[in-house]
Amino acid sequence: MKHRLASLLAALDFARCRALRQRRRSRAGGYTRSAALMLALAIAAPAQAHPALWAIKDQDTTIYLFGTVHLLPHDADWHFAALDKALDDSQVLYVEIVDDDQANMAALVMRYGMDITHSLSDLLTPFDRGRLERAARLADIPGGVAALNMMRPWLAALTLTVAPLTKAGLDPAQGVDKQLRATMEKAGKPVRGLETAEQQIRFLADMPQTMQLAMLRSTLRDTDRATADLAAIIRAWKEGDDAALARLENDLMRRETPELYQRLLVERNKAWAKRIIDMLQHPGTVFIAVGAAHLAGPDSVQSQLAGGGITARRL
Repeated sequence: MKHRLASLLAALDFARCRALRQRRRSRAGGYTRSAALMLALAIAAPAQAHPALWAIKDQDTTIYLFGTVHLLPHDADWHFAALDKALDDSQVLYVEIVDDDQANMAALVMRYGMDITHSLSDLLTPFDRGRLERAARLADIPGGVAALNMMRPWLAALTLTVAPLTKAGLDPAQGVDKQLRATMEKAGKPVRGLETAEQQIRFLADMPQTMQLAMLRSTLRDTDRATADLAAIIRAWKEGDDAALARLENDLMRRETPELYQRLLVERNKAWAKRIIDMLQHPGTVFIAVGAAHLAGPDSVQSQLAGGGITARRL
């Protein structure tokens, strides 16, 4: 239970992008490849992995911005000299949330994600019920479709998104944010959250039911693509290709579901930019690590800062 709840929240940024968009199928027969092979090819590390790192500086303050991915293979190697120096120099780490302990997460999922009085299947067409059963089998969901039927649509979609990824060897405990957090805590430095776990869950839980069902249906359509989708994101992240990250994670959602894009990306980026502007009023060195999608594209945190005359320089 603990591992699954951690997986759900850790993968929120990936799931909100992938589950809400329809992927165009490859004319070259990409669906005939096994997910395992595509994963192995897609995450092959470049000669020197160098995820994107930015710095914001004034006379007495330095703030580093680093994009993360929340699920990684056990053998992922992504450290580089400038990153390690930035961590060493920083006095505090900010990540998206820190209150993701088992008890809190279990309570939040029960409150916002479960509905034991109404069956999820009753909200679906016969065709989608069949797809739900197939997806539960493929993902080896504990309790199968009966467990999914007790969930609200957003939680079922997120569960079906994450399960194949963890099954393929992508571990939320190895997520970049988790590793950064462990490094700073070991050094005796404070780790703080930009948001709370409840806020993050409610980004999905507060969606209208029609939008939640659309999210679930899209997830059911793309069940076979989850591993390959995340593999492409991991590769772009390791190469520091923020243009590819914007294309993979943000562009379709901005065009097809603009209200959700505003809610999950733009509004949060604006809020974080305001926090950063406030941090610049205090001397010191701060390291901020958030999902890579927030640092890519025209509505990124850096773009929000630029609107206020603050420049983030790529290192």
